[in-house]
Amino acid sequence: MTTRTTPGAGAATGAEGPRRGFGGLIVFLNGTSSSGKSSIAKELVGLFQEPSFHLAVDAFHAMRSKPELTPEQLPAVLRRTWMGFHRAVAGMAGAGNTVVVDHVLSEPWRLRDCLELFPHRDTVLVGVRCPLPELERRERARGDRPAGLAAGQFERVHAHAVYDIECDTGDASPAECARRIEDFLHRRTTPTAFERLAAERA
Repeated sequence: MTTRTTPGAGAATGAEGPRRGFGGLIVFLNGTSSSGKSSIAKELVGLFQEPSFHLAVDAFHAMRSKPELTPEQLPAVLRRTWMGFHRAVAGMAGAGNTVVVDHVLSEPWRLRDCLELFPHRDTVLVGVRCPLPELERRERARGDRPAGLAAGQFERVHAHAVYDIECDTGDASPAECARRIEDFLHRRTTPTAFERLAAERA
């Protein structure tokens, strides 16, 4: 299995491990469509001893009503949905909940928005990778994604290049990835990926 932490991290922040309640921790899974984020998230929340929430952006898109939209209207509607999703995540974490998020950082503004909203010390950024041929195979098997969606996102999603931990679902199951992530939460380090990304953009 390929799972690695990002070089350059400092001292561990939680020697006692993830405490009950986590204090509003956000576990942020970023990867292309069909990379396995939702499957990892479902496994991960099952490992936590305290109540936690899996918030998926696809669920927010599914909640939106379906009026006829022109091609000119659609980008603004999609952007508002993403922005609302980010604020829902921030609100849940701000109330002290543990939140596992699956996300697609294929547009730079999405990361900027999250950096403004999410607590940098208490956000764990997880890169979910998968080889492109396997992504395309999964996409065809699913049949519910536009052809070429994952390929179009492949280079852009990880362009920021900074993570706390990464997983490759091409050679590891969702359960294996979830266990590695849960183990990492017991030995989180600083500065976090969000702290480093925020410093780069300061």
